[in-house]
Amino acid sequence: EGENCAVRWLCFSALLCEHNPPARAAAGLWHSVFIDGEGRLSSCGSAAEGQEEEEDESSEEEFPGLLGHGEGVLQLKTPTRLPSPLGGERAIGVAASGLFSLALSADGAVWSWGCGGPGELGHGDKEDQWQPKKLEDFAAQRVVAVSAGGGHSIALTADGAVFTWGEG
Repeated sequence: EGENCAVRWLCFSALLCEHNPPARAAAGLWHSVFIDGEGRLSSCGSAAEGQEEEEDESSEEEFPGLLGHGEGVLQLKTPTRLPSPLGGERAIGVAASGLFSLALSADGAVWSWGCGGPGELGHGDKEDQWQPKKLEDFAAQRVVAVSAGGGHSIALTADGAVFTWGEG
């Protein structure tokens, strides 16, 4: 927990020094996601949790794709811009859960990444996503807000419809 606290402090203190500070932010259990004033996504935190085992051995549990920076990126101590640019669109909304994140782009598209679990990423499978991936089921909808729960996600459309997926 001490390492995680230090990473979170470094992450937020780095934001104070940014020339283009965040316009929106979302906090997950182990990570944080930010949108700057130009609509670019950044994240920081840890996608690996150290655990003590009974025999005084330590192990790490990994949360694939939690940071959205691609395979193998498990910790970022300062906010770092995501390599995936959401199809060239600006991000206007972001949500974070314990094991995944959602982004809303200016064209009303929804993007997700992180641990696939019970389908909370919305891609029709339980596959982990290492970088933001567009939810194709919303191609004919204009989404105006997203929210991330413990194991499920919610999207609200411009015409007032509510969509949920995952468990719960």
